[in-house]
Amino acid sequence: MAKNVYYRYNPDTDNFERVYPSMRMRLAYWGKTWLIGAMIGLGLFLLVFYCFDSPTEENLRNENAQLRTQYAILSRRLDNSLKVMDHLRDRDDNFYRVMMQMDPLSRAQRHAGLDNENRYRELEKLSDAGLVTRLTQNMDLLERQLLAQVQSFDQLREAIRQQKSRFRHIPSVFPLSVDEFTLSSGFGFRRDPIFGSTVYHEGIDLAATTGTPVYATADGTVATARRQAGYGNCVDIDHGFNYVSRYAHLNEFLVREGDKVTRGQLIGRVGSTGKSKAPHLHYEVRFKDKAQDPVNYCFMDLTPEQYSEILRIADNAGNMMD
Repeated sequence: MAKNVYYRYNPDTDNFERVYPSMRMRLAYWGKTWLIGAMIGLGLFLLVFYCFDSPTEENLRNENAQLRTQYAILSRRLDNSLKVMDHLRDRDDNFYRVMMQMDPLSRAQRHAGLDNENRYRELEKLSDAGLVTRLTQNMDLLERQLLAQVQSFDQLREAIRQQKSRFRHIPSVFPLSVDEFTLSSGFGFRRDPIFGSTVYHEGIDLAATTGTPVYATADGTVATARRQAGYGNCVDIDHGFNYVSRYAHLNEFLVREGDKVTRGQLIGRVGSTGKSKAPHLHYEVRFKDKAQDPVNYCFMDLTPEQYSEILRIADNAGNMMD
């Protein structure tokens, strides 16, 4: 590139004479040139740095997005597991332990060791500390509740071992073979099929064909075997230990009052006597003369999967037949 050449007019000689820059001027020129170049370079660097991601940064962003997605999935699964644990705790406290006349576990027993705040302060130093801390707390809660539940089941198992005779007298199976009925109506408030009003259904309705065998659900003594208003032909069995079971709308009796019966013994057949719109068995379980949800007492002859399905059906079954 050609260098710039400067001339100055000299009036004494009436000519244009070439001007040679001094060293100071040369340094000032080159300094200015380098400064402008540096500023342009710095501007381009900042533009690239803030507006464009490097391959490494792009990979980190993708990994971070994937981790957040995985965290969300894990968090939802953990929340669902905690809901299952709440359901187990409720059944343990309000059914299994009531049945065995044992006090429920206290909150302190189920949450022991979860008040250690120092454990979580260390997590505050991490990035995304809030997410990590919440996930860790829920994991600790689930772990503690699982341990408490295992200990509770061990206690229940020991109580059952010591009270085998008593356990024989607690209703714990369906009164019909599981492949011979449809659960038509569950326990609780339901619509009366005859009068159309909302009533409290104190048992469950098992739809089955007339003549289907009906079995005792636990050992006991037949307290009544007669026709009762609304229930038609009805059998009540006193199992002792404050438990009574009722089998209504029977087509026929196969036991008499005062008979001793054992779990699984044939006591009658399905019918449609009394206040009934179709053949079915109305089945009740009472503890201290208070109606209980019978599906909580039908776990013994079902697999865990079958029992879970029965619970789901019972919650939604609303087709009362009596």
